[in-house]
Amino acid sequence: MLVATVALVLALGVASRVLADRLRIPSVLFLIVAGIAIGPEVLGLVSRETFGGGLSAMVGVSVAIILFEGGYHLHLDKLRESPTALTRLVTVGAAITWLGTAAAVVVFLETSLEVGLLVGALLIATGPTVIGPILQVVTVRDHVASVLEGEGVINDVTAAILVVVVFEVLVAGNGTPAALVGDFAIRLFVGLVFGALVAGVVWLVLDRARSRPCAAPLHARLIVLAGVVVAYAGAETIASETGIAAAAMAGFVLGNVELPYHEDVIDFLDDLSVVVLSFIFVALAALIDFADIRALGLAGLAIVVAITLVLRPAVIYLSTTSERFTHNERLFLSAVGPRGIIPASVATLFAVELQALGRTQEAQLLAGTVFLIIFATVVLQAGLARQIADYLEVSPMRTIIVGGGRVGLSLAERLEQDGENVLLIDLDPDAVEKARKRGLTALEGDGTDADVLEQAGADDAKTVIATTPDDDVNLLVCQLAKTTYDVESVASRVNQPDNVDAFESLGVHAIDLSMATAWSLENVLERPSLSAWMNELGRTGDVQEIEVTATDLVGKTIANLNAEIPDGVIVGLLTHRNGATEVPTGDHELREGDRVTFLGQTDAVDRAVKRFHPHD
Repeated sequence: MLVATVALVLALGVASRVLADRLRIPSVLFLIVAGIAIGPEVLGLVSRETFGGGLSAMVGVSVAIILFEGGYHLHLDKLRESPTALTRLVTVGAAITWLGTAAAVVVFLETSLEVGLLVGALLIATGPTVIGPILQVVTVRDHVASVLEGEGVINDVTAAILVVVVFEVLVAGNGTPAALVGDFAIRLFVGLVFGALVAGVVWLVLDRARSRPCAAPLHARLIVLAGVVVAYAGAETIASETGIAAAAMAGFVLGNVELPYHEDVIDFLDDLSVVVLSFIFVALAALIDFADIRALGLAGLAIVVAITLVLRPAVIYLSTTSERFTHNERLFLSAVGPRGIIPASVATLFAVELQALGRTQEAQLLAGTVFLIIFATVVLQAGLARQIADYLEVSPMRTIIVGGGRVGLSLAERLEQDGENVLLIDLDPDAVEKARKRGLTALEGDGTDADVLEQAGADDAKTVIATTPDDDVNLLVCQLAKTTYDVESVASRVNQPDNVDAFESLGVHAIDLSMATAWSLENVLERPSLSAWMNELGRTGDVQEIEVTATDLVGKTIANLNAEIPDGVIVGLLTHRNGATEVPTGDHELREGDRVTFLGQTDAVDRAVKRFHPHD
């Protein structure tokens, strides 16, 4: 019976993943629905008794594999994207979430402070089990993704250890409150050190496996799997609930060294995580007791509101004070903080522990509150993540700039200010480091190498711009972008005027550096006010060209549209479908396919763009 149940759970999990990929909806939504369908509340095919005492061990190893994979993909380069925001989010932000959730539970459910702190500790975690599927279907700028991924891995570890310490010290009474911090630090230290040691051993073994290349890829997969299990089980043997930290640390270390058979390991981890994620999400969702959730009543809904609409936005806005995060990106981060496997698995464990202590009502309250938050955030936040991202317009396609010199760096900064998803590529490590210090996403590599462009995301890029001082390099970059990756818009700096024709023959927007410099100098001398205003674009003023897609505006004259154009912005140019561009008069009628250029104050231009080109 158990084998048949496991097979059913895995089949539902894989089917949910396939359906999610087809509909471009995070798979966790389908996984949790599938689990509820086969659970006691609907079909009754799976219950707590189905897995016996083995569920805790299976979930523990599965979570370790997922966190190992999350740590493996959490490169130092990603952490450098927004180090201050991530540090605040996993320290001060985690503390605010813990204490704030505890306060909400105590106030609304009228329970003890220690139970409130226990629930709060559980709900710190978001985790790669829910963040990973979201980022598979939602494209955001790298610094936003790095914050979500880093928070998921680090706060999963924090929650797993903190909840054990809170239970043992405050609930079970095996210590004093003063011992809480020390106990937490010791467990975290044990997990991190043991995980790093296991990672070192795995690296040495894989390095020696190079001598047998015919069998090495298979051995690499098996060695990595053994390393995950050893890291988790070994740390758990030393101190309970340290295995999660060990697995995450082992993955992080191996992901940031030159690991032999790196590509084979990535492919293996991706496939393995799909299987275990499917299993544990469906299995744990099947164990949701809706009676415990219904018993919370309106107080439960109040807690959901407090966590999702008060605490989460407050934590995000305190953590992301950098100008690099746009207002809409902060709203997106506030709206996407679903809880995942760590709260579900650990809540099940400690509900049993509370019952053993004779605190049945508090055990039901714990399980009901945690599963309500998981269910609400997965359905509303994970399930609607793509729609939220589209509404807030935080999913720009990639703009790749090859060349990190003065021109490329300045252009990258201006495009970033405009909200573009920019990646800078340069062979010079100093140029890459300089770009990163300025808060830009940068990749060290040769922009004329197809593998590097593919790694940069050229397959999905909307724009590739070559800005190096070498026209041969720029031309090769443009050829690759046009012919290999079919990039919609390709532009290049042209250093020698005689080479302009070669670029234009490829359909590349060629910017003659000498002419551009002369034009800029002429503007400074002949049109100083306009030149000064253009230099402030993206700060106090802006210029945007868009296609008119608002059907209710087509056929109207510019004069009739005055009421639709915000104060502080004017229609500077009108480009017709035939390519003719002119300064419009009040009698000009908008036609389908026309493009309008707005000039004015930044906020006013943004409002005009949204009115004339509403998001699909």
